[in-house]
Amino acid sequence: MNALAGKESGRGFADQAYGSTGNAGRDVRNLANLGETASTSRVLNLSQIYLSSSNEDDYYARPFFKDSQLNKAIVVKHTLRANERDHFSRPRRTATKVILPFDPMDLKLGGRSVLVNQIGFDTFARNYFNIDDVAGHHDVQVLRLLDQLPSLDPFLVREHLSRNGFKPAACYLKISPYDVQRMIGFANEEIERLVMTAFGDGLVGGASRKLAGKILANELDRELWPLKKTLRMSDEEFSDGIFSWRGFLYFKWRHIELQEEMRRVLEGLASYMPLGIMDEGVRDYLKEARPRLARRIVQAISTVGRTLAIYDQAYHALVEGENPGPFRRFLLDGPSLFFELGESIGILGHISSFWGYRMSANPMMQRLTPLEYADILMDFEDSLMILGAPEVN
Repeated sequence: MNALAGKESGRGFADQAYGSTGNAGRDVRNLANLGETASTSRVLNLSQIYLSSSNEDDYYARPFFKDSQLNKAIVVKHTLRANERDHFSRPRRTATKVILPFDPMDLKLGGRSVLVNQIGFDTFARNYFNIDDVAGHHDVQVLRLLDQLPSLDPFLVREHLSRNGFKPAACYLKISPYDVQRMIGFANEEIERLVMTAFGDGLVGGASRKLAGKILANELDRELWPLKKTLRMSDEEFSDGIFSWRGFLYFKWRHIELQEEMRRVLEGLASYMPLGIMDEGVRDYLKEARPRLARRIVQAISTVGRTLAIYDQAYHALVEGENPGPFRRFLLDGPSLFFELGESIGILGHISSFWGYRMSANPMMQRLTPLEYADILMDFEDSLMILGAPEVN
């Protein structure tokens, strides 16, 4: 499955294919279903973007990756299995997996994969791109920047790449169709008051929902022009502003979801009992770490809420005071908050998803030993420390 796990072939990928060994049917089905069921924060599906946007001029003018095959890849934030952790020179629980489909038109055929920055990655990059200077190569730099991020949500990706001099076209930075469908009810309720201000009281219900879908999916056609007029924006400002608005809608929606997800984590921290004999050092660590970790999780959720409150204040000034100035300025300046929001939500999402995967009540999942449990809590604490907030006692 992994490009560096076996003999290299072709342009550097292994003979082993994604889904070609082991649980082949399941893995291939998973690859084929990514476009329909993938979370925005977990998957960057360039194969799907190729199918939907390759007719746009910007798709070729400002590609995500310069290599045409890599620009049809599927990039995944992947939770490492136990037998994959020795692929890296330092301990880590998640990695950035790049899957190159054999045929982007038919993902059921599977593909080949590589983990960014695994042992031997430089050799792989030299062979694949036929280069000597790995560090200075555009696509390698972008891959390594993606690997630094806790998630692949397009707003965090855009801000992080932009800070480092890379600006792919907007068509590459979209919320996944799966999350658009999950968000649509929330987004419709959120924007309905502004839609009524811009379009009049007659545009409600299904029509309002349709416009919410256009905003989430980046379909900036004539039907949204009254919004542009209300916000007093040029065409370029409107495009940037709607991207910014979409980002805050996404983060606000994820913040609401995460509050419920983290409630389950907090309950689990209080009740989870590892299996086996526990030595005194591990017992002492767990006694101190569980409440400390719970406080840090609550603090991180609260910090995200305070940041999003800045958006709420600007939006309120528009829909209640009918003053577009603060909201217009906020939309144009708001992406400066994307890195902070995306990093916090990405780390909390990692904790939630890993807890659900490894420490759920699933009877098929073996209960952790005390040492394994302590190791995971240390990983969670290390992740939250990245956010830089001091602990609240």
